[in-house]
Amino acid sequence: MSPLSSAIPVSRERVRAIDWLRGLSVIVMIQCHSLVLLTPELRKSVWTGWLLKLDGLVAPAFIFSAGFALSLLMVRSAAAGMLADRAGRNLRRIAEVFAVAALVNTVWFPIRTEPVWLLRLDILHCVGLCLLLTLPLAALLASRPSVLAGAAFLLALGAFALAPFSDSAGEPWASFLRKSTWAPFPLVPWIGFAWLGACCGCVAGAWGRKGLARVLGLLIALGFVGTLMPHVLSDLYPPHRFFVTNPSNSATRFMWVCAVLLGLLWVEGRMAPDARPSRARRFLEVFGTASLSAYFFHEMLLYYRVFGVFSFERVWGDSSGWLKYSGLLALLIASTFVLCIAVDPAERALKTGLARARDLLLSARWPRPVRRRG
Repeated sequence: MSPLSSAIPVSRERVRAIDWLRGLSVIVMIQCHSLVLLTPELRKSVWTGWLLKLDGLVAPAFIFSAGFALSLLMVRSAAAGMLADRAGRNLRRIAEVFAVAALVNTVWFPIRTEPVWLLRLDILHCVGLCLLLTLPLAALLASRPSVLAGAAFLLALGAFALAPFSDSAGEPWASFLRKSTWAPFPLVPWIGFAWLGACCGCVAGAWGRKGLARVLGLLIALGFVGTLMPHVLSDLYPPHRFFVTNPSNSATRFMWVCAVLLGLLWVEGRMAPDARPSRARRFLEVFGTASLSAYFFHEMLLYYRVFGVFSFERVWGDSSGWLKYSGLLALLIASTFVLCIAVDPAERALKTGLARARDLLLSARWPRPVRRRG
């Protein structure tokens, strides 16, 4: 370890709470997408309205968790003198996110005739772009966690503050900054949640769960203040979509995301470090650690018509009452869980094989070209 890396504050405490947050986000996401199974009348009911408010926390939590994990690992890798290796791994992970995003778009859109649909900014594309933009910052400042945390926090506030202006952005920026059918998840305000996650992950990597709890408490307080100022913040900007880009709306979302994470952190702190995980915990952690697979499989089961015959939406769409919906939702979650478990060994074997192939290529002695004299 280099003298510089040994001076970096670092905590090796496992933060399982972030995996639990991501696992909960995946489960609520499946519930949200499954609302297509309800009858049209029930989708307009008061209960559905409450569910949609809860569902509004899924994307912020998902993107927050991605930024958290990236920053946490970068800080710890910098302290261990392995920053370059970790940056390469993160790049490969980001490439996997874009690959699955492209696969999903290939399923839904006519890619062969209109390949431009590959660039459509759905949630996975947004996650990939947020990570791609966060990685250089984390790589540059990982050896100075306090600076990284402060920079990520300020960038997050800047993204939230400038988000309302994106509603009036012109082309070509509108395609990437403004919510539309082309960009259901544009860069703003969503990248703000990635940078907030990076701030918290940096603190957790350097100062552990106690430091993380303090930062989460500060963010909850800040979010609460922003929640109380909807009209003040709205009047500062030209006309915009309040529930998409207004800073008060973003403050409410990150307040609740941080509150849930703080609660999960409290639960984790009450567990013995060597405690055997319960079935419920293992279930949650599978979705937390295999969130990319869970996203793909539940989408295919719910919407994609296998051999043009079966999907949950085709067989039970627009026809379910609450009881039937609950049973179908449980079945969909269980099926997604089984597929994630089943594909995990193959995914690990593929990654191991690719890593070995790369190492062989790098270590091989390639013959030098013979120079011919004229």
